[in-house]
Amino acid sequence: MTADFYENEKLEGAEEQISYREAFAKLIPYLKEHTKGLIICLILLTGGTLLSLYWPKLLRDALDINLAENDVKGLIYTVIAIGLIQLTTIIVQYIMRIKLEIIGQDVMLSLKRRVFHHILSLDVSYFDKNPVGRLMARVESDAEALRMMFTNTIVLIVGDIILITGIYSLLFYFNWKLASILFINVPIIAVMVYIFHKKTTPKFYEVRRKMAEVTALLAEFLHGMSIVQIFHSGAYARKRVDDANKSKFDDDAYVNIAVILFFNSVFFFEYVKIGLILILGPIFGISFGTIVMFIIYVWRSFEPIWRTSEQLSTFQKAIAGSKRIFALLSEEPRITEPENAVQWDGLNESVEFENVTFSYTDDDNYVLKNVSFKIEKGKRVALVGVTGGGKSTVISLLLRYYDPQQGRVLIDGKDIRTIPTFEFRSKFALVLQDIVLFPGNIETNVSLESEKVTTEEVRNACETVKADTFISKLKEQYATEVSEKGSNFSRGERQLLSFARALVVNPDLLILDEATSSVDPETERMIQESLTKLMEGRTSLIIAHRLSTILDADEILVLKQGEIIERGTHLELIQQNGYYSDLFHLQFKNNNGELADAV
Repeated sequence: MTADFYENEKLEGAEEQISYREAFAKLIPYLKEHTKGLIICLILLTGGTLLSLYWPKLLRDALDINLAENDVKGLIYTVIAIGLIQLTTIIVQYIMRIKLEIIGQDVMLSLKRRVFHHILSLDVSYFDKNPVGRLMARVESDAEALRMMFTNTIVLIVGDIILITGIYSLLFYFNWKLASILFINVPIIAVMVYIFHKKTTPKFYEVRRKMAEVTALLAEFLHGMSIVQIFHSGAYARKRVDDANKSKFDDDAYVNIAVILFFNSVFFFEYVKIGLILILGPIFGISFGTIVMFIIYVWRSFEPIWRTSEQLSTFQKAIAGSKRIFALLSEEPRITEPENAVQWDGLNESVEFENVTFSYTDDDNYVLKNVSFKIEKGKRVALVGVTGGGKSTVISLLLRYYDPQQGRVLIDGKDIRTIPTFEFRSKFALVLQDIVLFPGNIETNVSLESEKVTTEEVRNACETVKADTFISKLKEQYATEVSEKGSNFSRGERQLLSFARALVVNPDLLILDEATSSVDPETERMIQESLTKLMEGRTSLIIAHRLSTILDADEILVLKQGEIIERGTHLELIQQNGYYSDLFHLQFKNNNGELADAV
């Protein structure tokens, strides 16, 4: 996994080329539909902030006038006024927060929807180089960081700008001399913020990247927990995760220490300000109430600085997340739709590989070498060979998960690169050895919630492949919920459901990739009759290590190291006494010399 993770380092580099301005420019479209709501929030924010600045002035009047004149009634009115101001400010902030949270959730939903839709549009080669954990981090944690920026950070920054502007305007209004002295340290703090940002920003990117690595590691080890336990490799898994966590911890600690130092430095300057007010106030002839008011305003001026450093952390995380997300959204699929697509309404003649050469790594390490074969409509063709021979690659090219470097894949004489991928894929059905079941019930897993598939068709497909024999015994039958990865069904039952899923679409081409190699003999015998009946008159491509499943194939292609070395029917290949014959006799032979299934 780690190697795959760092293979995408170029993508990380692309993220760092996005400036704050560019990141905001890409985020703005998600906010445009909420313009009215954001304007309302801005009005509430401005009004609430300015209102909150009025009560220190009332307190000054209470100290200098009401207390000095023993005006109890005036003090009571002042306390009530301050209370009403605080209550109004709280209500305004509450309304604003609720509205912003709704906007933020909607923005995050739109962003996650776009990211997920884009991920679905990417070709398989992208997922070969990017672990699932990395993509999960982008869709989940990075989108959440952006939500926090929309609902919290940007609003707080705008509010703090209003607050600090209002505070210093009032300070200069009441005593410009003292305010000028207090303003001297503002440039110093600005320089501190700049240094803090410059030193910590690269570490924030590292923390986000390493967080994705930890997530990917955890996901892979948890998904493979049975292997971890059976091979007693818990220590290895712990070391990998611990090492990744330690690396992330080191960068996290650096950032946290920098934040602590920054906060304490700002605190120091605030205390210096308060000291200057207490010393210089009487010298400038400022009243006691005004000194208290100045201290409150200065202390409140610390809030924006304190929040800015805190929100800067959230802001940097969000920008790092946005760079990752927009780098993902900028990924262009290698498999592109044809500009001038040809019409194709179903398989009428044949599927053909014409001198196909292919490498996954765009170099000379070819997985297929000058492969040519033709599957006539209604025929059954089988691919056999040892693991790594190129059988699964044939399927990947046939479904156009990849494009060959040389040669063509043809359907009815048309290059599949000229046919919209959705059109020909919708006419194919694929059954894999590694069965994938999704959240939902049995019926939705078979139909994949296609509007073209009825409940009756789902049940007929399940009956055809004998899946109804175990479904009928379930309490909820077709409404039975599927657990994660279908763990509440046996492997054979999951295999039957995958058969039903393939059959329900009535495909022009049925592809069986190791389709029965993981099924027990009893289950295999149960489905062989159904499969044979199903494939009559249907174009089929069968890939299996179990040669018993392909004895009656119209043609068998023998692949070895990416090349077709033999082809013919089962009997023809046996008579050739070549590579296929050797494979066959390794799998089938009983003590009497008669052929039988050895499994």
